[in-house]
Amino acid sequence: MMGKRTVAQEALFYEFGIERHVPASHLLRSIDRFVDLSGLRTHLRPFYSEIGRPSIDPELMIIGYCFGIRSQRRLCEEVHLNLAYRWFCGLGLEGDVPDHSTFSKNRHGRFRDSDLLRELFETTVRRCIEEGLVGGEGFAVDASLIKADANKQRSAEGSEAVDWEAMAETSRSVQEYLDTLDDAAWGAASETKPKFVSRSDPAAQWTGAMKGHAFFAYATNYLIDLDNAVIIDVEASRAIRQAEVGAARTMIERAQDIFGLHPERLATDTAYGSAEMLGWLGCVGIQFWGRRKR
Repeated sequence: MMGKRTVAQEALFYEFGIERHVPASHLLRSIDRFVDLSGLRTHLRPFYSEIGRPSIDPELMIIGYCFGIRSQRRLCEEVHLNLAYRWFCGLGLEGDVPDHSTFSKNRHGRFRDSDLLRELFETTVRRCIEEGLVGGEGFAVDASLIKADANKQRSAEGSEAVDWEAMAETSRSVQEYLDTLDDAAWGAASETKPKFVSRSDPAAQWTGAMKGHAFFAYATNYLIDLDNAVIIDVEASRAIRQAEVGAARTMIERAQDIFGLHPERLATDTAYGSAEMLGWLGCVGIQFWGRRKR
């Protein structure tokens, strides 16, 4: 039968160690063990004021990125309640979590030009190289589509004249697009006009590449080492093949400059095998291994 509900009597003193309540297999333990984040503070120092209230630790921002917590309010709630998050951020049991509005200002303002994610990413790749997980002899490259938050009903036809300069005065995304019109991954990627252009996010590409309903999207391009499938570099671009091919070249050059990695071969689908790309690969001494895309 159902017994009487037992109500625990609160103890007068508690002995509690947050360290032993974080599982050994938790992702944050792996990050804390293998990735040295001490350099982030030095990297971010110029973006903080020397006066005013104490700054927010960048580790709190990293939690949001690692676990896909996009809401500022929810991020604060999760850090407040989750012991592993508190342990990683060094807050203990009584440390105060910053207000969600402060997170928002950091993510969309202060850290926007700091390349925080790029710094964290390259720090992780360097550790993988040190541990012998990256061979560097062979790379693979491919792109994935990321659906943009843009509504077709508020778009303009590609041939329609739009006063983008006027819209840029009130829209940050439009201004950023105008600033990148000469970049190979964006405006200069192709002279072909898309069927539709988003008024709120003109850098997003109208695409039907998924063989279903067309939508506005970006492309996330990956450069992957073939030994252990470690991602060496990532580059965003418009969701068209010309921009993706240009992004592949950018990533290969950046891997050489930053990590000193120069592959002997590049594995990808044959859609990357344009005459310009093949000529460039031949000049830099990289073999092209193309596979027909299904």
